[in-house]
Amino acid sequence: MKPRGFTLIELLSALLILSLLAVMSFRGLGAVLDARDRVTQETEKWKSVAAFFSRFQRDVQLSAPRPVRAASGRFEFSRFATPEGIDTPRRIAYRLNENQEIEISLWPGFDVAPNAQPARYAVLSAVAQFELQYLDTDLVWVDAWPRSERDAPLPQAVRLRIVLASGEELVRVFALKS
Repeated sequence: MKPRGFTLIELLSALLILSLLAVMSFRGLGAVLDARDRVTQETEKWKSVAAFFSRFQRDVQLSAPRPVRAASGRFEFSRFATPEGIDTPRRIAYRLNENQEIEISLWPGFDVAPNAQPARYAVLSAVAQFELQYLDTDLVWVDAWPRSERDAPLPQAVRLRIVLASGEELVRVFALKS
């Protein structure tokens, strides 16, 4: 009777095949986990961009017909409260800070003392450029508002252009109540 079993070469061949399968599955699992991380990061980035545009749109739609101050790279205006009473009427401003974040400045009300300091919050990070243009009553886009004493308290619209640090350029136009 012949002994039953595997030869040493058969066992080594089986171990080699199993180790190759394990290495390939480990690399495949690593690729899947890396792809999942990239998708999660992209999803978070676009969720924060959408939240920023939603907030900016809400603020601009609630803009009060009071003078706007739009210095280079900064848009400051007064905003009414929301109909639901969630927000209070206040002066707000948007600008790009030195940390490459779009920052919102919130004053406690419409009319504040000249030396009153606003609360500042970053609302969107990783922004390379932040540009604003204003639509005047002649339907011409201008870089500063108001241009003169004759201008209305609010422009007709605001065009917002941001370039993210990752290179994407986004342009949105928001109508203001006149």
